Amino acid sequence: MGATAFQSDSSAIPLIDVDAEDAVRAFHLLGGRKVINQTVRNSLDAHDVIVKGISSKALLHLVDTVSVLSSGDALNKAIGMSLRTLQRKKADKGKDRLSPEQSSRAWRFAELLAQATDVLGDQDAAEAWMLAPAIGLDNRRPIDLLSSAAGAEAVENALTRMEYGVYA
Repeated sequence: MGATAFQSDSSAIPLIDVDAEDAVRAFHLLGGRKVINQTVRNSLDAHDVIVKGISSKALLHLVDTVSVLSSGDALNKAIGMSLRTLQRKKADKGKDRLSPEQSSRAWRFAELLAQATDVLGDQDAAEAWMLAPAIGLDNRRPIDLLSSAAGAEAVENALTRMEYGVYA
């Protein structure tokens, strides 16, 4: 049974994980249960996967399905990993795990890509947006901002403003 919150009249109200949808979408971009070997239903499940370290196989799945990550520059900015390191992980057949920091960055990238896909209509448009200067980000490319938590938050805020029709 899920967690509940109580009102003053003692009637139970289920708590809703507003980030659950983002966590599930990121989970699927990283290969889902087939690759991660665990079910992610909410942000707490995502936290457990990230802290344990997502498998290199999940990152390889993400890179294979997201063309913007095929460039070493974008991969380094988004995940904090060089193309050469990714190639070594591929040669190892994705058997090892990413560090919690790399896992967190990969997960965050997947969440932002999913959000951009929702806002812009499809993944190709979302990937193109990640590589183009964005007015709402002082003409900076979203991909360039993903190397820090503050930059990733700015990208998320820009997408939220776009979703609601506020560009400045």
